Amino acid sequence: MQTVKISYKRHRFPPQTIAHVVRLYARFNLSLREVEELMLERGVDISYETIRRWTVKFGPLITHVLRRRQPRPGDIWHLDEVVVKIAGRSYWLQRAVDQHGAVLEEILQSKRDKRAAKRILIKLMKRWSLVPKRIITDKLRSYGAAKREVAPSLDHWSHKGLNNRAENSHLPFRKRERAMQGFRSPGGLQLFVSMHSATHNRFSVPARRRSALSIRYHRLEAFEAWKSAANVA
Repeated sequence: MQTVKISYKRHRFPPQTIAHVVRLYARFNLSLREVEELMLERGVDISYETIRRWTVKFGPLITHVLRRRQPRPGDIWHLDEVVVKIAGRSYWLQRAVDQHGAVLEEILQSKRDKRAAKRILIKLMKRWSLVPKRIITDKLRSYGAAKREVAPSLDHWSHKGLNNRAENSHLPFRKRERAMQGFRSPGGLQLFVSMHSATHNRFSVPARRRSALSIRYHRLEAFEAWKSAANVA
């Protein structure tokens, strides 16, 4: 059920154009000026600053609906973190994915200690109302310490070689980070990764749908899901 009311009142451009522009920026490794150029090729003259405002205003609303409609995750969760530099300071972006590669949660934290690990575990279980069968992490001890306090009976595998699923989930973010030439604030990063991951989850093709026809159907379904979430269907 869509609980966020998205209104395009007092905007000069049609809702379909706004939703399309936001999708281009959230889905692909494009800068604001590159989206501006693509739209100009289609005969739509929009400044990159307008695109930025639309992304900030409508992007979180659309992807909030996508996240609420995300299917129930698998029961094996992979957790990992990646360091991000913002204004010369290091932060840790913690990410959880299931065994199918769907991003379940992302939290930007200043440290990667037991408190940070507890925060993401609690948020995951609260969001999905689910205790997984197993979590898989690298050898960072913080996860084991947090697990013993949050869910002592939870099966925990700690081995760097087993956590390729989580490590590979960082790659789309890293590509986007390079295209954007970094982030200016922790809040801006947290907002963007939530939007980016929800879009990536919906448009990435599952392993079971690898035939050309299945991929085409999946993309068409993703287009319709975006339009519905954007309230332009």
